[in-house]
Amino acid sequence: MFWEQLLNGLTLGSTYALIALGYTMVYGIVQLINFAHGEIYMFGAFAGLILVSFFGFNLIAAMLVAMLFCMLLGILVERIAYRPLRGKSSRLSALISAIGVSIFLSTLMALMAGTNTHRYPEVIAHQTYHLGSLDLSLMQILILAVSALLMIGLQFMVQKTRIGKAMRACSQDLDASYLMGINVNRVISFTFAVGSALAAAGGVMVGVYYNAVWPYMGMMAGLKAFAAAVMGGIGSIPGAMIGGLSLGIMEIMGVAYLSSSYKDAIAFGMLILVLLIRPQGLMGQKISKKV
Repeated sequence: MFWEQLLNGLTLGSTYALIALGYTMVYGIVQLINFAHGEIYMFGAFAGLILVSFFGFNLIAAMLVAMLFCMLLGILVERIAYRPLRGKSSRLSALISAIGVSIFLSTLMALMAGTNTHRYPEVIAHQTYHLGSLDLSLMQILILAVSALLMIGLQFMVQKTRIGKAMRACSQDLDASYLMGINVNRVISFTFAVGSALAAAGGVMVGVYYNAVWPYMGMMAGLKAFAAAVMGGIGSIPGAMIGGLSLGIMEIMGVAYLSSSYKDAIAFGMLILVLLIRPQGLMGQKISKKV
């Protein structure tokens, strides 16, 4: 029982981690909480549904195309909603803009697809593997494997590539990066694109795993992923991964051993507890201001 619930928690936590990475990367560079990120995740889930249902794509192909679509959507959101405000208004204005984009995207999808729950067709066999007393479904293996590959790939890109070095420079000091010749706007757009692609992958996998997609699915998932990013240390990529996995495990354990009624309360209660003990998050660094 415990090991099965742990596996379920890791599966759910992997999707939270993918969404949380988008929050933490954007905040790390421009200090913006992109509250429209949950709706990008929702658009990714719907893009995968359309590709599978109407164009006959297999799951991996649908996921890749959905990721590409959401990359373009993320860049568009950044160009229209955030870039005109950057450096010209307060952070509060950008935050209000993010909330406005979130409401617009969810309402747009509700108008296009209706508010009912839509279901994926069977795109992957219901195959179960037995490891001792542990039952492991093929979809769980896929979610864990794809999530791990995406997280490892992201970490490699940030640490070992030229654009990753530019992202790290911008996270340290945007103005200094600009003076050193880095195209700051391109780096920010790329960051939005990568975060949106990860969210889209999570959306497709969640849609298939739970067999349910609806226009407002991004709101709670986005809030929990944001909680995971804060719990891990906002701005820290490893922190977002650990925060997402931890949140998924705690949520599933709470449902299994307490009640499903407390699912959301457990997630946000653990966030409050972590922040009371360690305000900078599990992997965050304490910021000291010079006076």
